[in-house]
Amino acid sequence: MSSDVRPLRRVLSGIKGLDDILHGGFFGGGLYIVEGPPGVGKTILGNQICFNQAAAGSKVLYITLIAETVGRMLLNIGDLKFYDEGAVGNGIFYVSGFNALKKDGLSGLLHLLRREVAARKATTLVVDGFASASDHAKSREDLKLFVQQLQTQADASECTVFLLTNPSEQKPSSEETMVDGIINLTTSVHEWRSARELCVRKFRGSSYLQGVHSYDITEDGVTVYPRLETLVSQTSDINGELKRVLSGNPSLDQMLGGGLPARSSTMVIGPSGTGKTTLGLQFLGESSAQEPGLLFGFYETPERIRTKVTATCPALLKQLDAGHVQILWQAPTDQFLDEIADRMLRDIKKRKVKRLLIDGLGGFKKALRSRPIEPFFSALVHELRAQGVTSICTAEVIEIVGPTMTVPLQGLSDVTDNHILLRFIETGASLFRLLSILKVRDCAFDSDLRELHFAAGGLELAENSASAKSILLSASRRPEAELTQENR
Repeated sequence: MSSDVRPLRRVLSGIKGLDDILHGGFFGGGLYIVEGPPGVGKTILGNQICFNQAAAGSKVLYITLIAETVGRMLLNIGDLKFYDEGAVGNGIFYVSGFNALKKDGLSGLLHLLRREVAARKATTLVVDGFASASDHAKSREDLKLFVQQLQTQADASECTVFLLTNPSEQKPSSEETMVDGIINLTTSVHEWRSARELCVRKFRGSSYLQGVHSYDITEDGVTVYPRLETLVSQTSDINGELKRVLSGNPSLDQMLGGGLPARSSTMVIGPSGTGKTTLGLQFLGESSAQEPGLLFGFYETPERIRTKVTATCPALLKQLDAGHVQILWQAPTDQFLDEIADRMLRDIKKRKVKRLLIDGLGGFKKALRSRPIEPFFSALVHELRAQGVTSICTAEVIEIVGPTMTVPLQGLSDVTDNHILLRFIETGASLFRLLSILKVRDCAFDSDLRELHFAAGGLELAENSASAKSILLSASRRPEAELTQENR
Protein backbone atom coordinates (compact mmCIF):
# COMPACT_ATOMS: atom_id res chain seq x y z
CA MET A 1 0.00 0.00 0.00
CA SER A 2 1.30 3.45 -0.92
CA SER A 3 2.24 5.63 2.06
CA ASP A 4 -0.04 8.47 0.86
CA VAL A 5 -3.19 6.30 0.97
CA ARG A 6 -5.10 6.68 4.24
CA PRO A 7 -6.44 3.51 5.85
CA LEU A 8 -10.22 3.30 6.00
CA ARG A 9 -11.60 4.59 9.31
CA ARG A 10 -14.76 3.10 10.79
CA VAL A 11 -17.57 5.36 11.97
CA LEU A 12 -20.06 3.72 14.32
CA SER A 13 -23.72 4.60 13.87
CA GLY A 14 -24.42 3.74 17.51
CA ILE A 15 -27.67 2.10 16.38
CA LYS A 16 -28.05 -1.29 18.04
CA GLY A 17 -27.66 -4.08 15.49
CA LEU A 18 -26.80 -1.89 12.50
CA ASP A 19 -23.06 -1.76 13.16
CA ASP A 20 -23.10 -5.55 13.58
CA ILE A 21 -24.67 -5.92 10.15
CA LEU A 22 -21.99 -3.64 8.69
CA HIS A 23 -19.21 -5.53 10.49
CA GLY A 24 -18.05 -2.44 12.35
CA GLY A 25 -20.01 0.54 11.08
CA PHE A 26 -19.66 2.92 8.14
CA PHE A 27 -16.40 4.32 6.73
CA GLY A 28 -15.23 7.86 7.42
CA GLY A 29 -15.50 10.03 4.33
CA GLY A 30 -17.94 7.64 2.69
CA LEU A 31 -21.16 8.57 0.91
CA TYR A 32 -24.23 6.48 1.77
CA ILE A 33 -27.85 6.39 0.66
CA VAL A 34 -30.61 5.48 3.11
CA GLU A 35 -33.74 4.94 1.03
CA GLY A 36 -37.32 3.98 1.71
CA PRO A 37 -40.89 5.19 1.25
CA PRO A 38 -42.41 7.75 3.64
CA GLY A 39 -43.00 6.46 7.16
CA VAL A 40 -40.22 3.87 7.38
CA GLY A 41 -38.12 5.94 9.80
CA LYS A 42 -35.40 7.51 7.63
CA THR A 43 -35.50 10.83 9.50
CA ILE A 44 -35.42 9.10 12.89
CA LEU A 45 -32.46 6.95 11.80
CA GLY A 46 -30.60 9.99 10.43
CA ASN A 47 -31.15 12.00 13.60
CA GLN A 48 -30.22 9.05 15.80
CA ILE A 49 -26.87 8.73 14.02
CA CYS A 50 -26.34 12.46 14.48
CA PHE A 51 -27.05 12.50 18.21
CA ASN A 52 -24.89 9.41 18.74
CA GLN A 53 -22.01 11.09 16.91
CA ALA A 54 -22.49 14.31 18.88
CA ALA A 55 -22.47 12.33 22.14
CA ALA A 56 -19.10 10.90 21.06
CA GLY A 57 -17.69 14.43 20.64
CA SER A 58 -18.07 14.87 16.87
CA LYS A 59 -19.54 17.85 15.05
CA VAL A 60 -22.59 17.03 12.99
CA LEU A 61 -24.48 18.91 10.27
CA TYR A 62 -28.10 18.07 9.39
CA ILE A 63 -29.38 19.63 6.16
CA THR A 64 -33.10 19.34 5.44
CA LEU A 65 -34.48 19.78 1.92
CA ILE A 66 -38.09 19.11 2.84
CA ALA A 67 -40.79 21.70 3.39
CA GLU A 68 -41.18 20.70 7.06
CA THR A 69 -39.45 23.19 9.30
CA VAL A 70 -36.51 22.19 11.48
CA GLY A 71 -38.49 23.17 14.59
CA ARG A 72 -41.35 20.89 13.59
CA MET A 73 -38.96 17.99 12.95
CA LEU A 74 -37.31 18.44 16.35
CA LEU A 75 -40.72 18.44 18.02
CA ASN A 76 -41.46 15.11 16.33
CA ILE A 77 -38.29 13.46 17.69
CA GLY A 78 -38.22 15.30 21.00
CA ASP A 79 -39.72 12.41 23.00
CA LEU A 80 -37.18 9.84 21.79
CA LYS A 81 -34.53 8.84 24.31
CA PHE A 82 -31.56 9.66 22.11
CA TYR A 83 -32.70 13.28 21.74
CA ASP A 84 -30.56 15.75 23.70
CA GLU A 85 -31.76 19.33 23.56
CA GLY A 86 -28.40 20.54 24.83
CA ALA A 87 -26.64 19.11 21.76
CA VAL A 88 -28.73 21.19 19.32
CA GLY A 89 -26.66 24.20 18.29
CA ASN A 90 -23.57 22.79 19.98
CA GLY A 91 -22.63 19.37 18.61
CA ILE A 92 -25.49 19.22 16.07
CA PHE A 93 -26.31 22.03 13.66
CA TYR A 94 -29.58 22.07 11.71
CA VAL A 95 -29.76 24.06 8.48
CA SER A 96 -32.53 24.24 5.88
CA GLY A 97 -31.27 23.89 2.32
CA PHE A 98 -34.73 24.15 0.80
CA ASN A 99 -34.43 27.79 -0.31
CA ALA A 100 -30.88 27.40 -1.65
CA LEU A 101 -31.97 24.42 -3.76
CA LYS A 102 -35.11 26.18 -4.99
CA LYS A 103 -33.24 29.37 -5.91
CA ASP A 104 -29.94 28.13 -7.37
CA GLY A 105 -30.51 24.43 -8.01
CA LEU A 106 -27.86 21.80 -7.38
CA SER A 107 -24.96 24.24 -7.62
CA GLY A 108 -26.50 26.41 -4.90
CA LEU A 109 -27.06 23.36 -2.68
CA LEU A 110 -23.48 22.14 -3.20
CA HIS A 111 -22.13 25.59 -2.29
CA LEU A 112 -24.24 25.58 0.88
CA LEU A 113 -23.02 22.11 1.88
CA ARG A 114 -19.35 23.02 1.35
CA ARG A 115 -19.68 26.26 3.30
CA GLU A 116 -21.54 24.78 6.26
CA VAL A 117 -19.34 21.66 6.57
CA ALA A 118 -16.24 23.84 6.66
CA ALA A 119 -17.75 26.38 9.07
CA ARG A 120 -19.00 23.72 11.50
CA LYS A 121 -15.98 21.43 11.04
CA ALA A 122 -18.50 18.66 10.64
CA THR A 123 -17.39 15.04 10.37
CA THR A 124 -20.94 13.77 9.75
CA LEU A 125 -23.41 15.24 7.26
CA VAL A 126 -27.03 14.14 6.81
CA VAL A 127 -29.03 15.42 3.83
CA ASP A 128 -32.71 14.72 4.49
CA GLY A 129 -35.07 14.79 1.50
CA PHE A 130 -32.46 14.14 -1.18
CA ALA A 131 -35.27 13.22 -3.58
CA SER A 132 -35.85 16.99 -3.88
CA ALA A 133 -32.29 17.39 -5.16
CA SER A 134 -32.93 14.71 -7.75
CA ASP A 135 -36.09 16.53 -8.86
CA HIS A 136 -34.09 19.74 -9.40
CA ALA A 137 -31.47 18.03 -11.55
CA LYS A 138 -31.65 19.16 -15.20
CA SER A 139 -30.48 15.74 -16.38
CA ARG A 140 -29.03 12.44 -15.14
CA GLU A 141 -25.57 13.74 -15.99
CA ASP A 142 -26.23 16.85 -13.90
CA LEU A 143 -27.18 14.70 -10.91
CA LYS A 144 -24.16 12.40 -11.39
CA LEU A 145 -21.85 15.42 -11.44
CA PHE A 146 -23.41 16.73 -8.22
CA VAL A 147 -22.98 13.37 -6.45
CA GLN A 148 -19.40 13.10 -7.72
CA GLN A 149 -18.54 16.55 -6.39
CA LEU A 150 -20.22 15.80 -3.07
CA GLN A 151 -18.29 12.54 -2.82
CA THR A 152 -15.01 14.33 -3.51
CA GLN A 153 -15.84 16.92 -0.87
CA ALA A 154 -16.72 14.22 1.68
CA ASP A 155 -13.49 12.35 1.09
CA ALA A 156 -11.35 15.49 1.24
CA SER A 157 -12.88 16.67 4.51
CA GLU A 158 -13.23 13.13 5.95
CA CYS A 159 -16.91 13.86 6.46
CA THR A 160 -19.26 10.87 6.32
CA VAL A 161 -22.36 11.76 4.31
CA PHE A 162 -25.83 10.18 4.50
CA LEU A 163 -28.45 10.93 1.83
CA LEU A 164 -31.99 10.17 3.02
CA THR A 165 -34.28 9.65 0.06
CA ASN A 166 -37.28 7.87 -1.42
CA PRO A 167 -36.70 4.83 -3.66
CA SER A 168 -35.87 5.75 -7.22
CA GLU A 169 -38.25 4.58 -9.94
CA GLN A 170 -35.27 3.90 -12.18
CA LYS A 171 -32.95 1.09 -10.98
CA PRO A 172 -30.10 1.59 -10.71
CA SER A 173 -30.41 5.37 -10.41
CA SER A 174 -27.55 7.69 -11.22
CA GLU A 175 -26.57 8.30 -7.62
CA GLU A 176 -26.78 4.62 -6.61
CA THR A 177 -24.04 3.64 -9.03
CA MET A 178 -21.62 6.12 -7.46
CA VAL A 179 -22.17 6.01 -3.69
CA ASP A 180 -20.27 3.77 -1.24
CA GLY A 181 -23.32 2.10 0.27
CA ILE A 182 -27.08 1.74 0.04
CA ILE A 183 -29.40 0.80 2.90
CA ASN A 184 -33.00 0.06 2.02
CA LEU A 185 -35.85 0.38 4.55
CA THR A 186 -39.31 -1.06 3.93
CA THR A 187 -42.48 -1.65 5.91
CA SER A 188 -45.49 -3.89 5.35
CA VAL A 189 -48.54 -4.88 7.37
CA HIS A 190 -48.80 -8.45 8.65
CA GLU A 191 -52.10 -9.11 10.41
CA TRP A 192 -51.87 -7.29 13.75
CA ARG A 193 -48.73 -5.19 13.25
CA SER A 194 -46.34 -3.56 10.82
CA ALA A 195 -43.21 -5.43 9.84
CA ARG A 196 -40.16 -3.25 9.28
CA GLU A 197 -37.22 -4.67 7.33
CA LEU A 198 -33.72 -3.40 6.52
CA CYS A 199 -31.47 -4.61 3.71
CA VAL A 200 -27.93 -3.50 2.83
CA ARG A 201 -27.92 -3.53 -0.97
CA LYS A 202 -24.40 -2.19 -1.42
CA PHE A 203 -21.41 -1.59 0.85
CA ARG A 204 -17.93 -0.88 -0.42
CA GLY A 205 -14.80 -1.71 1.51
CA SER A 206 -16.08 -4.50 3.74
CA SER A 207 -18.20 -7.60 3.97
CA TYR A 208 -21.57 -7.31 5.69
CA LEU A 209 -24.50 -9.45 6.77
CA GLN A 210 -26.57 -9.93 3.64
CA GLY A 211 -30.29 -10.55 3.40
CA VAL A 212 -33.28 -8.98 5.10
CA HIS A 213 -33.14 -7.97 8.77
CA SER A 214 -35.94 -6.83 11.07
CA TYR A 215 -35.95 -3.43 12.77
CA ASP A 216 -38.29 -1.61 15.09
CA ILE A 217 -38.96 1.98 16.10
CA THR A 218 -39.66 2.59 19.77
CA GLU A 219 -38.96 5.31 22.31
CA ASP A 220 -35.31 4.23 22.03
CA GLY A 221 -35.35 5.11 18.33
CA VAL A 222 -34.38 2.57 15.67
CA THR A 223 -33.27 -0.89 16.83
CA VAL A 224 -32.10 -3.41 14.23
CA TYR A 225 -32.27 -7.17 14.76
CA PRO A 226 -29.80 -8.97 12.49
CA ARG A 227 -31.20 -12.13 10.95
CA LEU A 228 -30.22 -14.95 13.29
CA GLU A 229 -29.11 -17.24 10.45
CA THR A 230 -26.35 -14.72 9.61
CA LEU A 231 -25.20 -14.23 13.20
CA VAL A 232 -24.45 -17.75 14.43
CA SER A 233 -21.12 -18.21 16.17
CA GLN A 234 -18.33 -19.93 14.34
CA THR A 235 -17.48 -21.85 17.50
CA SER A 236 -17.43 -25.56 16.77
CA ASP A 237 -18.70 -28.21 19.13
CA ILE A 238 -16.25 -29.20 21.83
CA ASN A 239 -14.88 -32.65 21.21
CA GLY A 240 -13.81 -35.04 23.92
CA GLU A 241 -15.54 -36.85 26.74
CA LEU A 242 -19.32 -36.77 26.68
CA LYS A 243 -20.67 -34.87 29.67
CA ARG A 244 -24.12 -35.39 31.13
CA VAL A 245 -26.55 -32.88 32.59
CA LEU A 246 -29.11 -34.08 35.13
CA SER A 247 -32.72 -33.65 34.01
CA GLY A 248 -34.12 -33.28 37.54
CA ASN A 249 -35.91 -36.61 37.22
CA PRO A 250 -33.74 -39.56 38.39
CA SER A 251 -35.80 -42.17 36.53
CA LEU A 252 -35.56 -40.21 33.28
CA ASP A 253 -31.80 -39.79 33.78
CA GLN A 254 -31.53 -43.55 34.12
CA MET A 255 -33.41 -44.04 30.85
CA LEU A 256 -31.14 -41.50 29.17
CA GLY A 257 -28.02 -43.33 30.31
CA GLY A 258 -26.99 -40.80 32.94
CA GLY A 259 -28.76 -37.58 31.95
CA LEU A 260 -29.09 -35.31 28.96
CA PRO A 261 -25.94 -34.84 26.85
CA ALA A 262 -24.41 -31.46 27.70
CA ARG A 263 -24.98 -28.71 25.10
CA SER A 264 -27.76 -30.74 23.49
CA SER A 265 -31.25 -29.63 22.55
CA THR A 266 -34.24 -31.73 23.60
CA MET A 267 -37.76 -31.48 22.21
CA VAL A 268 -40.51 -32.66 24.56
CA ILE A 269 -43.62 -33.42 22.49
CA GLY A 270 -47.15 -34.13 23.66
CA PRO A 271 -50.72 -32.89 23.97
CA SER A 272 -51.80 -30.30 26.51
CA GLY A 273 -51.84 -31.62 30.08
CA THR A 274 -49.32 -34.43 29.71
CA GLY A 275 -46.67 -32.69 31.82
CA LYS A 276 -44.31 -31.13 29.28
CA THR A 277 -43.83 -27.88 31.22
CA THR A 278 -43.50 -29.71 34.55
CA LEU A 279 -40.74 -31.87 33.08
CA GLY A 280 -38.96 -28.70 31.98
CA LEU A 281 -39.41 -27.10 35.40
CA GLN A 282 -37.75 -30.11 37.04
CA PHE A 283 -34.84 -29.65 34.62
CA LEU A 284 -34.48 -25.99 35.68
CA GLY A 285 -34.68 -27.07 39.34
CA GLU A 286 -31.14 -28.44 38.93
CA SER A 287 -29.82 -24.94 38.20
CA SER A 288 -27.28 -23.28 40.47
CA ALA A 289 -24.97 -20.30 40.69
CA GLN A 290 -22.52 -22.25 38.54
CA GLU A 291 -25.27 -23.34 36.10
CA PRO A 292 -27.76 -20.44 35.84
CA GLY A 293 -31.12 -21.23 34.28
CA LEU A 294 -33.61 -19.38 32.11
CA LEU A 295 -37.28 -20.06 31.42
CA PHE A 296 -38.38 -18.43 28.18
CA GLY A 297 -42.14 -18.80 27.81
CA PHE A 298 -44.85 -17.60 25.47
CA TYR A 299 -48.14 -18.56 27.08
CA GLU A 300 -47.90 -18.52 30.88
CA THR A 301 -46.95 -15.30 32.63
CA PRO A 302 -44.24 -15.28 35.33
CA GLU A 303 -46.93 -15.14 38.02
CA ARG A 304 -48.66 -18.27 36.72
CA ILE A 305 -45.34 -20.06 36.32
CA ARG A 306 -44.39 -19.25 39.89
CA THR A 307 -47.75 -20.60 41.12
CA LYS A 308 -47.13 -23.82 39.21
CA VAL A 309 -43.57 -24.07 40.53
CA THR A 310 -44.79 -23.65 44.11
CA ALA A 311 -47.16 -26.59 43.66
CA THR A 312 -45.00 -28.97 41.65
CA CYS A 313 -41.29 -28.15 41.90
CA PRO A 314 -39.94 -26.93 45.28
CA ALA A 315 -36.35 -27.29 44.05
CA LEU A 316 -36.95 -24.69 41.32
CA LEU A 317 -38.66 -22.33 43.76
CA LYS A 318 -35.41 -22.14 45.75
CA GLN A 319 -33.44 -21.35 42.58
CA LEU A 320 -35.90 -18.61 41.61
CA ASP A 321 -35.67 -17.03 45.06
CA ALA A 322 -31.88 -17.20 44.92
CA GLY A 323 -31.82 -15.53 41.48
CA HIS A 324 -30.18 -18.53 39.80
CA VAL A 325 -33.17 -18.91 37.45
CA GLN A 326 -34.91 -16.07 35.66
CA ILE A 327 -38.24 -16.05 33.82
CA LEU A 328 -38.62 -14.15 30.55
CA TRP A 329 -42.18 -13.98 29.28
CA GLN A 330 -42.82 -13.16 25.64
CA ALA A 331 -46.33 -12.50 24.35
CA PRO A 332 -46.52 -14.59 21.15
CA THR A 333 -48.29 -11.85 19.18
CA ASP A 334 -45.93 -8.96 19.92
CA GLN A 335 -42.69 -9.50 18.01
CA PHE A 336 -40.97 -11.22 15.13
CA LEU A 337 -38.44 -14.04 15.16
CA ASP A 338 -35.17 -12.13 15.29
CA GLU A 339 -36.48 -9.80 18.01
CA ILE A 340 -37.50 -12.80 20.11
CA ALA A 341 -34.15 -14.55 19.59
CA ASP A 342 -32.23 -11.35 20.35
CA ARG A 343 -34.02 -10.88 23.68
CA MET A 344 -33.39 -14.47 24.73
CA LEU A 345 -29.75 -14.64 23.59
CA ARG A 346 -28.87 -11.32 25.26
CA ASP A 347 -30.02 -12.69 28.63
CA ILE A 348 -28.17 -15.97 28.03
CA LYS A 349 -24.91 -14.17 27.30
CA LYS A 350 -25.33 -11.63 30.09
CA ARG A 351 -26.04 -14.22 32.81
CA LYS A 352 -23.99 -17.04 31.23
CA VAL A 353 -27.04 -19.30 31.27
CA LYS A 354 -26.33 -23.04 31.03
CA ARG A 355 -29.88 -24.44 31.36
CA LEU A 356 -32.70 -23.20 29.15
CA LEU A 357 -36.38 -24.13 28.96
CA ILE A 358 -38.28 -22.77 25.94
CA ASP A 359 -41.87 -23.41 26.95
CA GLY A 360 -44.03 -23.49 23.83
CA LEU A 361 -42.35 -23.67 20.43
CA GLY A 362 -45.72 -22.66 18.98
CA GLY A 363 -44.86 -19.11 20.02
CA PHE A 364 -42.14 -19.07 17.38
CA LYS A 365 -44.64 -20.31 14.83
CA LYS A 366 -46.88 -17.28 15.42
CA ALA A 367 -43.91 -15.02 14.64
CA LEU A 368 -42.97 -16.80 11.42
CA ARG A 369 -45.08 -14.97 8.84
CA SER A 370 -43.93 -16.61 5.58
CA ARG A 371 -40.45 -17.37 6.89
CA PRO A 372 -39.40 -21.03 7.17
CA ILE A 373 -38.77 -22.20 10.73
CA GLU A 374 -36.04 -24.77 10.05
CA PRO A 375 -33.12 -22.42 9.12
CA PHE A 376 -33.98 -20.10 12.00
CA PHE A 377 -34.27 -22.85 14.59
CA SER A 378 -31.14 -24.59 13.29
CA ALA A 379 -29.22 -21.34 13.78
CA LEU A 380 -30.72 -20.92 17.26
CA VAL A 381 -29.73 -24.45 18.31
CA HIS A 382 -26.22 -23.92 16.94
CA GLU A 383 -25.86 -20.66 18.88
CA LEU A 384 -27.13 -22.23 22.11
CA ARG A 385 -24.64 -25.06 21.69
CA ALA A 386 -21.83 -22.57 21.09
CA GLN A 387 -22.80 -20.75 24.30
CA GLY A 388 -22.61 -24.02 26.27
CA VAL A 389 -26.39 -24.17 26.86
CA THR A 390 -28.32 -27.40 27.40
CA SER A 391 -31.90 -26.73 26.33
CA ILE A 392 -35.36 -28.27 26.52
CA CYS A 393 -38.15 -27.09 24.21
CA THR A 394 -41.79 -28.07 24.63
CA ALA A 395 -44.03 -28.54 21.60
CA GLU A 396 -47.75 -29.27 21.68
CA VAL A 397 -49.52 -31.70 19.37
CA ILE A 398 -53.18 -31.42 18.39
CA GLU A 399 -54.29 -34.98 19.10
CA ILE A 400 -55.26 -35.56 22.73
CA VAL A 401 -55.86 -39.30 22.59
CA GLY A 402 -55.25 -41.67 19.68
CA PRO A 403 -52.85 -44.03 17.98
CA THR A 404 -51.22 -41.31 15.83
CA MET A 405 -49.76 -37.85 16.43
CA THR A 406 -48.91 -35.01 14.07
CA VAL A 407 -45.39 -33.69 14.66
CA PRO A 408 -45.51 -29.92 15.39
CA LEU A 409 -43.35 -27.55 13.33
CA GLN A 410 -42.29 -29.85 10.53
CA GLY A 411 -38.57 -29.94 9.76
CA LEU A 412 -37.24 -29.66 13.32
CA SER A 413 -36.67 -33.37 13.96
CA ASP A 414 -33.24 -33.25 12.32
CA VAL A 415 -32.33 -30.02 14.11
CA THR A 416 -32.89 -31.10 17.71
CA ASP A 417 -30.70 -33.76 19.32
CA ASN A 418 -33.17 -35.56 21.58
CA HIS A 419 -36.89 -36.32 21.41
CA ILE A 420 -39.13 -37.24 24.35
CA LEU A 421 -42.77 -38.11 23.70
CA LEU A 422 -45.57 -37.79 26.25
CA ARG A 423 -49.01 -39.21 25.43
CA PHE A 424 -52.40 -40.05 26.85
CA ILE A 425 -53.78 -43.61 26.74
CA GLU A 426 -57.49 -44.11 27.46
CA THR A 427 -58.65 -47.45 28.77
CA GLY A 428 -61.86 -48.21 30.58
CA ALA A 429 -62.88 -45.11 32.47
CA SER A 430 -59.28 -44.00 33.11
CA LEU A 431 -56.78 -41.77 31.32
CA PHE A 432 -53.09 -42.68 31.71
CA ARG A 433 -49.92 -40.81 30.79
CA LEU A 434 -46.97 -42.56 29.15
CA LEU A 435 -43.44 -41.36 28.40
CA SER A 436 -41.08 -42.69 25.76
CA ILE A 437 -37.70 -41.57 24.48
CA LEU A 438 -37.65 -41.48 20.69
CA LYS A 439 -34.14 -40.25 20.07
CA VAL A 440 -30.89 -39.34 21.84
CA ARG A 441 -28.29 -38.33 19.31
CA ASP A 442 -25.19 -40.54 19.28
CA CYS A 443 -26.08 -42.14 22.62
CA ALA A 444 -27.70 -45.37 23.80
CA PHE A 445 -30.97 -45.05 25.74
CA ASP A 446 -33.86 -47.06 27.15
CA SER A 447 -36.67 -47.01 24.57
CA ASP A 448 -39.26 -48.78 26.77
CA LEU A 449 -42.45 -46.90 27.60
CA ARG A 450 -42.95 -45.81 31.20
CA GLU A 451 -46.09 -44.81 33.01
CA LEU A 452 -46.01 -41.21 34.15
CA HIS A 453 -47.99 -39.50 36.89
CA PHE A 454 -48.00 -36.29 38.88
CA ALA A 455 -46.78 -36.30 42.48
CA ALA A 456 -45.99 -33.69 45.13
CA GLY A 457 -42.46 -33.16 43.77
CA GLY A 458 -43.42 -33.06 40.11
CA LEU A 459 -43.52 -35.91 37.59
CA GLU A 460 -42.69 -39.47 38.61
CA LEU A 461 -41.87 -42.33 36.26
CA ALA A 462 -42.53 -45.99 36.92
CA GLU A 463 -39.38 -47.99 37.67
CA ASN A 464 -39.94 -50.24 34.66
CA SER A 465 -42.27 -50.76 31.70
CA ALA A 466 -44.56 -53.32 33.36
CA SER A 467 -47.42 -50.91 34.11
CA ALA A 468 -47.13 -49.33 30.65
CA LYS A 469 -47.42 -52.77 29.02
CA SER A 470 -50.50 -53.51 31.12
CA ILE A 471 -52.12 -50.21 30.10
CA LEU A 472 -51.41 -50.76 26.41
CA LEU A 473 -52.67 -54.35 26.60
CA SER A 474 -55.89 -53.21 28.22
CA ALA A 475 -56.31 -50.45 25.62
CA SER A 476 -55.76 -52.88 22.75
CA ARG A 477 -58.48 -55.23 24.07
CA ARG A 478 -61.05 -52.51 24.58
CA PRO A 479 -62.57 -52.39 21.09
CA GLU A 480 -62.88 -56.19 21.09
CA ALA A 481 -64.70 -56.17 24.43
CA GLU A 482 -67.02 -53.37 23.29
CA LEU A 483 -67.84 -55.26 20.09
CA THR A 484 -68.70 -58.41 22.10
CA GLN A 485 -70.97 -56.35 24.36
CA GLU A 486 -72.81 -54.88 21.36
CA ASN A 487 -73.34 -58.34 19.80
CA ARG A 488 -75.05 -59.44 22.98
